Amino acid sequence: MTTPKTTPDPATPLWRAAQVFRLLSCIYALGFQIAVNPALERPLLGWVLFGVLIAWSAACAVAYLAGFGRRPSFVLAEIVVVLALILSTELVASPQWALDNQSWPTTLWATNATISAAILLGPIAGMLTGVAVVIASTAVKGVVTYDLGRNATIVIELAVGLAVGMAAQTARRAHAELAAAARLAAAQQERERLSREVHDGALQVLALVSRRGREIGGATAELAELAGEQERALRRLVSSGETGPRVGQMTDVGALLRSRASDRVSVSLPAEPVLLRDAHTATELCAAATNALDNVAAHAGPDAHAFVLLEDLGDSVTVTVRDDGVGIPDGRLAEAVQEGRVGVAKSIVGRMNWLGGTAKLHTGPESGTEWELTVPRR
Repeated sequence: MTTPKTTPDPATPLWRAAQVFRLLSCIYALGFQIAVNPALERPLLGWVLFGVLIAWSAACAVAYLAGFGRRPSFVLAEIVVVLALILSTELVASPQWALDNQSWPTTLWATNATISAAILLGPIAGMLTGVAVVIASTAVKGVVTYDLGRNATIVIELAVGLAVGMAAQTARRAHAELAAAARLAAAQQERERLSREVHDGALQVLALVSRRGREIGGATAELAELAGEQERALRRLVSSGETGPRVGQMTDVGALLRSRASDRVSVSLPAEPVLLRDAHTATELCAAATNALDNVAAHAGPDAHAFVLLEDLGDSVTVTVRDDGVGIPDGRLAEAVQEGRVGVAKSIVGRMNWLGGTAKLHTGPESGTEWELTVPRR
């Protein structure tokens, strides 16, 4: 039985660094405890609570380093313990001592809760935890106003929560992008492997059948023609998989149009991908071109061929669909609208107008049909 693989935490280096900070803050808290313990009203209780602090710090370090503590419930427990220890200053020290000194057991050690919340939950949670630490410290002192020149706790807590939280978010985002790039590379390698296998197997067999069928002639020639068509279609399918329609956050219009190529449709594309940021605009543009190709198949004649040209004009993208068919007689489109057939008006012209683009038609009897579809690049 195989155990399921757990997803690595991209914030692990931050958790490790946080535990180093935790160790240093415990050492500082120990020095502070030794220095102020004689001035406390209940020094023995102070040492007992300090033992709780050390035990809890060790438990947090183990939990976060091992990974089982990296969940909201554990971080919430750490926040509660930290706030409770800050408020326990009233149990071990006098009000005057609390007013003259930083809250026990030092705000530096209390910052561990801010760091943990920021790593796990982000900058907002980290900053809110820092605010909670400051409120607890204020409650102990009984003073609401702060002199930032002498006590910059609020600034430090907010800065730590913001910086650490943003660092954790950046680490997770970079990890997700790296994982996506790795999956894309693996898919590309698999596609190339399948392309080689198809080329070495099915394509060669179809090419052989097509060639030998033509040599034999007769009824076999029809099978040869079918094999040749399938060979060409399979080659187009293999080549179209080399570049997917999505490139990062952009959509490649050429990749969408390439799938429309056939024996009767020639697609000409620029050497570089033609990218649109709005995927919906790209798909609607290709849908309009597809509708124009459907009209060629339906009305241009049995021997008509269509030619698709994609142009990147910088601030706009143009798809030209041209055929060598019989063309559209003058007034035929207006008659179609009156008859209730609004395929051209809605599927092509209406779609392009809705995108903020244009659809220009050039046609005439026996002169073929040409659609020029243009959308602005926003």
